[in-house]
Amino acid sequence: MSEPVVAQDSPIEVEVQDGKKYFWCTCGMSAKQPFCDGSHKDSDFTPLEYTAEKDGKVWLCACKQTKGQPFCDGSHKNL
Repeated sequence: MSEPVVAQDSPIEVEVQDGKKYFWCTCGMSAKQPFCDGSHKDSDFTPLEYTAEKDGKVWLCACKQTKGQPFCDGSHKNL
């Protein structure tokens, strides 16, 4: 599998709604970071479906190196 593009070297704060589905970009090429815009077409990547468990703010990974997809785990500090 190909390596994802580092979209940015810090997480992105997102306001989510309980029960709503989101599609997190795994390739790093989306212009709508941290969400998928279809830029992965013709690549090895597919978006990750995430359903919010409660209303509130979450920090989603933008470096695409996290082990806790889609959430930031601080991996960007090691880039």
